[in-house]
Amino acid sequence: MKERKTFSHLNAAGSARMVNVGTKPVHRRRAVAVATLVCHAATIRALKRNALPKGNVLTVAQIAGIQAAKRTADLIPLCHSLALCHVAVSFRVKRNQIEIKCVAETASQTGVEMEALTGASVAALALYDMCKAVDKVMRIEGMHVVAKVKK
Repeated sequence: MKERKTFSHLNAAGSARMVNVGTKPVHRRRAVAVATLVCHAATIRALKRNALPKGNVLTVAQIAGIQAAKRTADLIPLCHSLALCHVAVSFRVKRNQIEIKCVAETASQTGVEMEALTGASVAALALYDMCKAVDKVMRIEGMHVVAKVKK
């Protein structure tokens, strides 16, 4: 990891500031982030039977993740507001876990990683919320960016 002597989000006096990206060129950007909800196999079986108390868990979590990606600048201080071209949240349901993937795309002067991370994390939180009545030992883990592309 490259060591930084200054932080881009602090001014000379040490106060927080939003980085000015106005002079940077616009590029198409894409980021993919993932997270995993680890749970009991019985929780997965109930999900597959649509037998969880709060209903269609995956659809609600998908919408929550998309909405969250769109609201990232409202949630994360100093994040730029981005016009997102595309956001997709998908799931891979396994025996005792659900892998969550969020893809975010924009044409902007700055990256879209925070939007992808926010989408994946809020989708995971929504899954947690909707399954917590039947599974008291779930955990969310492994949230990270797996791809970042600038064209």
